[in-house]
Amino acid sequence: MNAAPTLEMLDPTTLTVDINVRKDAALTADFIASIKEHGVMEPVIAHRKEDGTVHVLMGQRRTLGAIEAKRNEIPVMIISSPEEAERIVTQVVENIQRAELTEADEADAYHQLSLIGVSAAAIAKKTGRRKTTVESALKAKASEAGAAALGKGYTIEEALILAEFESDEEATAELESVIMDEPDQLFHVAQQLRDDRERAAALAAFTAELEAAGTTIVEAPGYNEDNETLRVSSLNRADGERATEEDGNAVYIHTNYNGEHSTIPVIIGWKELGFALRHSYHSSSSANKGPMTDEQKAERKTLIANNKAMESGTTVRREFVKNLLAKKQAPKGWQYFTVHAITHHSETASGYDGEVAAEMVSAKIEGEKTWAWNPLRTHVAKSTTRPEFSLIALVCAGYEKTIAKDSWRSPSQTHRDYLNQLVLWGYTPSEVENLIIDSGKPAEEEAAA
Repeated sequence: MNAAPTLEMLDPTTLTVDINVRKDAALTADFIASIKEHGVMEPVIAHRKEDGTVHVLMGQRRTLGAIEAKRNEIPVMIISSPEEAERIVTQVVENIQRAELTEADEADAYHQLSLIGVSAAAIAKKTGRRKTTVESALKAKASEAGAAALGKGYTIEEALILAEFESDEEATAELESVIMDEPDQLFHVAQQLRDDRERAAALAAFTAELEAAGTTIVEAPGYNEDNETLRVSSLNRADGERATEEDGNAVYIHTNYNGEHSTIPVIIGWKELGFALRHSYHSSSSANKGPMTDEQKAERKTLIANNKAMESGTTVRREFVKNLLAKKQAPKGWQYFTVHAITHHSETASGYDGEVAAEMVSAKIEGEKTWAWNPLRTHVAKSTTRPEFSLIALVCAGYEKTIAKDSWRSPSQTHRDYLNQLVLWGYTPSEVENLIIDSGKPAEEEAAA
């Protein structure tokens, strides 16, 4: 009977690695730097021979990387024989391929293989799963929130998203609510949360930079003389001249339509400092500068929310197309979709973004971004395989070029044709994208829906 595997911490220089592996290890500077900083995170698997030498069976690249990084010890799983390593792998693979296996069980199995040094690529090859699926499962399993989600019966994708937001209680609560009530909207909500987090981080960094420079920051001021703080542009100096930025003693942060931050100079205590309202501010042409009504505020809130949702939807859409074109066969009906786009919406072929198209078809993107730069064209010139995938990517990128974040306000047939085709291919549109899709339905059909 074979002895149970044991985990030992060993000096990597004392381990024996096959000579052919040494030639093909492809040790990059980033790989070595990562090991130098974090060490070897997953144990390598090895067998100790009768003479005491330890031969690495799986994880040779990590072993050589540890030697280059001058690590004193790495985790090594000692197996009783070379055949034992393959037996463990085979047993786990057989469990994975059981029809009744849950996604939590599947993630556990991948985790077992990773602990004995099997890479995600090797697991995918042995089990017939996609590498991205294996990587997602391992990431979810490595997180406390992800592991807990798998234990609750959530899918690997759901667990991975919850793991991503495990430090954010509010986001986690929202995601769990979506999983329970609207699971088809999970990707859209998760992307919106990512984008919100990125915007908040950018605003925090901008604010911190101002505070470090000693700048006083206030909330957006009002417009009339009852406000202690007013914009510099609304005021005149005591001598009647217009106030300038140099007169400002604080700023408020303004975020424009594209989400970019800038500062607007203001004067706190303008009356005490001798400033006066500009006469032109009260002219009839400026009457619309007063406080917004509740209805205007609600409209603006909807505008901002929908625009943000459209931006997030763009990321989800493009990722969907990329995954669609990563499959072995082109999606059903691609021939008519592409010819219809070229004949009815010619801008899809003439104005597409080559970088977006290249990303959709997973082509290599290289070279400088000059006016003539087009990585899709470069990809097509180098590869004669699967040209239909490049054509689909070209057309989809062309449609994407026509969609702006406020396209929901004035939907066009171009947008409806594109989104409806993606839906036929399995895409789940966000609520704001449904505004575009539904805009083409007859009134009675919408009422019935």
